Amino acid sequence: MKRPSLLPLLLGLLIGELHAEIAMPAFFHDHAILQRDRPLPIWGSAQPGETVEVSLGASSATTTAGADGRWRVTLAAQPSSTQPLVLTAKGTTTLTRSDILLGDVWLCSGQSNMSMGMSGFSKIPEYPADVQAAEQPFIRQFGAKDVSATEVQSDIQGSWAVANAKTIGGFSAVAYHFARSLHAQTGVPIGILRAAKGSTAIELWLSREAILATPGMKPLADKITKAFAEWEKAERQPPHPFSESSTFRPRCTTRFNSMIAPFAGMALRGIVWYQAEGNSLNPPLIAAYPTAKRTLIDSWRRLFADEALPFLYVQLPNYGTPSDDPAVIENWALMRESQSRCLDITNTHMAVTIDIGQADDIHPTNKYDVGERLAALAAHHVYGKQEVVPGGPMFKGMTIAGGQATITFSGMAGGLMVGHKEGRGPATAQAHGKLQRFAIAGQDRKWVWADAVITGDAVVVSSPQVPVPVAVRYAFAANPAGANLYNRGGLPASPFRTDDWVK
Repeated sequence: MKRPSLLPLLLGLLIGELHAEIAMPAFFHDHAILQRDRPLPIWGSAQPGETVEVSLGASSATTTAGADGRWRVTLAAQPSSTQPLVLTAKGTTTLTRSDILLGDVWLCSGQSNMSMGMSGFSKIPEYPADVQAAEQPFIRQFGAKDVSATEVQSDIQGSWAVANAKTIGGFSAVAYHFARSLHAQTGVPIGILRAAKGSTAIELWLSREAILATPGMKPLADKITKAFAEWEKAERQPPHPFSESSTFRPRCTTRFNSMIAPFAGMALRGIVWYQAEGNSLNPPLIAAYPTAKRTLIDSWRRLFADEALPFLYVQLPNYGTPSDDPAVIENWALMRESQSRCLDITNTHMAVTIDIGQADDIHPTNKYDVGERLAALAAHHVYGKQEVVPGGPMFKGMTIAGGQATITFSGMAGGLMVGHKEGRGPATAQAHGKLQRFAIAGQDRKWVWADAVITGDAVVVSSPQVPVPVAVRYAFAANPAGANLYNRGGLPASPFRTDDWVK
């Protein structure tokens, strides 16, 4: 079934209240970074029928505001510019935006681990040095206001900030470290659109239309349909079905309406996503996550008119009390597995963080390495820097012979190693180290800790307690403390299992 496009509808809603003077959304403002090398849509409002000329750098375009006062132009693509430009919209009045750069714009969204600002980590030892090094005029953030809406919004409050010692505290920590590393590798100005909110499930970031059009999301779609039917039956007297206080409220759409829809049609370089904690509460939610995420990615790509828009995301880190039981299955580990399955979606790339979380904090303080790993993904897959190692080992296959299971991997980057990582330092090879957190089982499905040895480009797993193995797991727990398989590029292997005994 062909899914309806939201782009024409949303572009028609992008300016709500008409103004006598020319107006543009808040994100077309002083200090903005706008997308280089691509046709650049700019929109706003004016008096109905008014002729509007928009110019930026060497590009300009003229249009006429419609009967509703809305106007939109698309400026010709221009190369990266670190020299400040002026964006002007001129009609009977003139609106001027100064200090505009052309670079790459990344929408950074998700829940609390994306929204938390640098100042939230001011007590870590590295923070003073981060502040001292924050004079980064070519890294800028538009901080979208944290709002929730029951209907699609045309604009969102917020402002652009240039990274420096005074402003850095308000930057998303993950997004800032991502932008800092990516700018250092490319020299291109990096603009961050921070639109994230803590404690949000993925369904809150989906549009109503996308949910209703996705067969795999039928249970939620049915709830939406029922909620609206009950609301209509009550003659719309109770609050709107998506309002916070409504008894009919489905668990969806409000963050999309308020924090994503206003950017519809904007030219982007890619999306960075850090969210899954809010969907890890129970197995049904976890099992549904890949469908919800595919729906989000597909619908957002249509929203931004780019079917191949790169989508980078973070796999959940180690968290919780470590278990010594090799048979334990926890929701957090199952969610990581669901996240891995999302790699089947075209042009998606996952940053593994199994070694940089914290047992006692769902908001681990090491956002530096999260940003570095996301930047490595972008540098390799988006910017074509093949010399950059994009990620760690990923399970490829298993063969069993002679009482041993041989595991092969992709993403080895020069080979496998037993590694150890401390803080922000690089992972180092442990010449005499032993691989930890491999478990093995036979047909009886009784799991035991296994001996695991790196042999060439594979890991050979065995146990005298399991003479005929049939399945292997690695680091498949909420907090697999001690998991230490890395590639020679210093990046950790993603947890995996070869069985499907627990759904």
